[in-house]
Amino acid sequence: MVWFRLRAPRASIERPRVVVVTGASSGIGRASALKLARSGFRVFAGVRKEEDGEALEEVALAGRLTPLFIDVSDPGLIASAARNVEAAVGEAGLAGLINNAGIGEAWPLEYVPLDELRRQIEVNVVGHLAVTQVFLPLIRADKGRIVNVGSVGGRITMPFGGTLSAPGHALVAVNDALRMELYPWGIHVALIEGGTISTRAVDKLEAAAEATIEGLPAAGRARYAGSYRTAVAHAVARTRAGSPPELVADAIFRALTEPTPKTRYPVGADARVLLALSGVLPDRLLDRRRFRIFGLQGKFDARRAEGGGKTQPVHHAARGR
Repeated sequence: MVWFRLRAPRASIERPRVVVVTGASSGIGRASALKLARSGFRVFAGVRKEEDGEALEEVALAGRLTPLFIDVSDPGLIASAARNVEAAVGEAGLAGLINNAGIGEAWPLEYVPLDELRRQIEVNVVGHLAVTQVFLPLIRADKGRIVNVGSVGGRITMPFGGTLSAPGHALVAVNDALRMELYPWGIHVALIEGGTISTRAVDKLEAAAEATIEGLPAAGRARYAGSYRTAVAHAVARTRAGSPPELVADAIFRALTEPTPKTRYPVGADARVLLALSGVLPDRLLDRRRFRIFGLQGKFDARRAEGGGKTQPVHHAARGR
């Protein structure tokens, strides 16, 4: 069901500038939509469920936030959303597009279903570009800005994080190309590089990890279950102790309002440290650092299986260290 509601904004001398935020149902997107609405923007908050839109409206300033039904993997819904926004803003156009919608699951790359990898790339990269293409005429009308929400995973990859970082690296390339290509028209494009951000999504990580392990063949469970569980447990602990999504919302606000925005905004716990390490450490040394971060000890052994001549890789973390 496609739905869209317009509420007249409060009368004011100066018409508020308009922004679109995708993935606004929770986490960073929700915090950003509310931050921008409270800061004077009129916000079209992209959601996929009517109840999420209603929940946003309840806590936003009256008339400042309008739910917008959009699925970034559905071209028809993207086009419909753009038509609805255009009908509401007319020639005024958009002051900003915040591409935030995203999904992510970690997998051992040896066994990740390729359709799962394609799905993550489709939403986290192709979806961002699809939304940008359709909304660009409105961005041009107001010489607005584009803010792509990525992560430090776009420049540094963690063990079992290949499915997360592959779309992240691609988004960096798309972001940088757009920044240069739209420069002649004064359209700024910025990338948010989030570090460890604490959102409700963390509550699903451990359950999702067990489902992933159950989906592996027997050989895959033998090879990866212990180290994968260890890595996920460390990721969950780090995420729960991470920065609030409101910190990212503040960076998005700056990217939209600073006279000359930065090209990148590292934000959140460990963001600057991880990006700095990725730029200066040799690969092997950086590998050891990444192993330690996720409790993997940075060392793999080859142990002979009992009663046979074949070697079996055993990870230190799987032995309870």
